[in-house]
Amino acid sequence: MDLKTKLSRLTAPVRRTPAQTYGASGPHARAEVTAQAAVPMTAPGAPPPPAAARSVATEEAGPGSADVPDRAADIRRRLAALTAKSHAVQTAARAVQGRGAPFFETRETPHGPIHLRDTLFPADHRHGRAPVRAALEAEPGHLAALALDESLRGVDPRGMLLIDTETTGLAGGTGTLPFVIGLGWFEGECLRVQQLVLRRPGEEAPMLRALEERLAVASCLVSYNGKTFDWPLLRNRFVMYRLKAPDPKAHFDLLHCARRIFKWRDGGAKLTHIEERILGHVRRGDVPGEQIPELYFRYLRTGNDALVAPVLDHNAHDMVLLAALLGWLARQFRDATADDPRDQLGYATVAARAGDAERALAFARSAAIRGAADRVLCAEALALAAHVSRRKGDVLAAVDALRAAVRVASGELLASLHLELAKLYEHRLGDVGRALDHARYTQLAEGPTAHRRRLERLEAKWMRSAPDARQLGLMVPIRPR
Repeated sequence: MDLKTKLSRLTAPVRRTPAQTYGASGPHARAEVTAQAAVPMTAPGAPPPPAAARSVATEEAGPGSADVPDRAADIRRRLAALTAKSHAVQTAARAVQGRGAPFFETRETPHGPIHLRDTLFPADHRHGRAPVRAALEAEPGHLAALALDESLRGVDPRGMLLIDTETTGLAGGTGTLPFVIGLGWFEGECLRVQQLVLRRPGEEAPMLRALEERLAVASCLVSYNGKTFDWPLLRNRFVMYRLKAPDPKAHFDLLHCARRIFKWRDGGAKLTHIEERILGHVRRGDVPGEQIPELYFRYLRTGNDALVAPVLDHNAHDMVLLAALLGWLARQFRDATADDPRDQLGYATVAARAGDAERALAFARSAAIRGAADRVLCAEALALAAHVSRRKGDVLAAVDALRAAVRVASGELLASLHLELAKLYEHRLGDVGRALDHARYTQLAEGPTAHRRRLERLEAKWMRSAPDARQLGLMVPIRPR
């Protein structure tokens, strides 16, 4: 049945008895609704039925017909969702038809031909607010701190190799094929992006050899989720072709760093969120990642190179984003210039774990001040400042930060702050009375049994330090709440 016939059935007058409304129950009613839902309402981009036809159908439908427009709209929305994927793929393919220029070139190598697209981005190129060449300014010590990986401490940023793949799926393993390997490196202050394209399955060996040669001269590998996905997948391909898989000298996976720094944001480490909300770059006309495998499968069936062009554009965006994000993170960490208190707390956490106490304190204190409107964020920042101060041996600064945090915290966090104060007052400052005061509120942090024991021990200790306290009426038996 063609689409025109289906549309004519949809707009035809509907006659039914009051018992045949959409509110009817039973198997026949359900079958009728299911059958209607299976008929396309409109083709993508087709105009809606004429108003006159709609009004006639509504008038003649009888009781229950008021639900018809809503049900029809609901079916249209469902069909739009079901057909969006294939429609978007067709649109992406049509968008690159007729450009005339080749989408990638073929180069002969000692290992066989490779197919690639080569792009050079100028030194002043920016990805939203982030200059791409800022990655060259990254200090190796800061990269090691951001990644919490000492193997990055000696790398040269000018020799790093960016990598991102486009694959036939996300499952990984031998059944997943990386058909685009995006590589990026700096030449002077310009970023060169070279994308290796697999024109046919089984022709990966020259691509893998090209990757091996580029990796051999790289100081480190930079990726986003590459430690978990891209590199294990590529290593499997080397093994399948009986090639020795190369080992990167160091590997900076920006995903792990982004999770730590942006954990306080709603979007977390989702790459589109970072790109749009933090770097300020919004892609226009980009093919969604979930549609990329289907484009490649259509390319294999048809041999139409135009189908690969949107995939290469998407991958090139990802490659530039890697360089921009690396430079953004390194510059903000170096200068302690993060504008958002949520990010400041993230940087403070990273600096604290890396052992950079002064940088951690600077970020944490700034986050507490600028994020004062968010009581949870403020309390967490002050608690982190107290933790770092205590590790430095500055007990008084730690106590001051904890007391400030107690004023804004609640729930389990508040109980844990009281517990830290109780420990500091008892063991570091020798003030058993104040330790006892804070120990009253620690049950949520340590549990009822440990809480009772702490109170009993502190009470006995306080009695020994003040033997006349009971006679003076200063001691009241304490029971856990």
